[in-house]
Amino acid sequence: MRTIGLLGGMSWESTAVYYRLINQAVRDRLGGLHSAEILLHSVDFERVVQLQRAGRWDAAGALLGQAAAGLAQAGAECVMICTNTMHLVADAVAALSPVPLLHIVDETGRALTRRGLRRPLLLATQYTMEQGFYRDRMRAACGIETLVPDLPDRELVHRVIFDELCRGIVRSESRDAMHAIVQRGIAAGADSVILGCTEICLLLDPDALPCPGVDSTMEHAMAAVAFALADPAAARQAA
Repeated sequence: MRTIGLLGGMSWESTAVYYRLINQAVRDRLGGLHSAEILLHSVDFERVVQLQRAGRWDAAGALLGQAAAGLAQAGAECVMICTNTMHLVADAVAALSPVPLLHIVDETGRALTRRGLRRPLLLATQYTMEQGFYRDRMRAACGIETLVPDLPDRELVHRVIFDELCRGIVRSESRDAMHAIVQRGIAAGADSVILGCTEICLLLDPDALPCPGVDSTMEHAMAAVAFALADPAAARQAA
């Protein structure tokens, strides 16, 4: 088994989900008392949020890149940014990491492609929904065109993520509001939904939506398990 490096804390609520999903999958696949070999660098999310608000993505990339390099030095054999939004700086992180970075957009795109889904509605932070990094990579890697809600709905999703889910608050009225946004997305032509913030799985069940749902957190976590348990030579070729 190879060691997974997690860049977490953004927020720690979703990082805890990653830790649980990865360890459950390793136990299920290997049996007994097996668990994953994981190294975690959990950052102070408030520091990252301040950089986001100031538009200092270069500084955020350097911060996470240095953390990724530290994980590799400590023995991690891959690194993962445990948040969709901070994949905006994934290239900067990958440039500073001597080990492969498993990209959440690629893994989510593969999951959509396996299911024949081509026009997903993206529910995420405003940074992820409004900046081109997610949409452009999804199109280039998988030929998938992502849709986003209109501005009032984008603001609502962003507010629920930061004011509620990142603080461990789950409200039924917010779930209802999200379901209404999904219905409007379907009316606009969406054939599926991406839970494109790693906290949204705390609120929405992708299997309980009015159209197919793909949970980016789950897909990313399962990619880490596949990497950790794969034949090393094959994994090196894939990386």
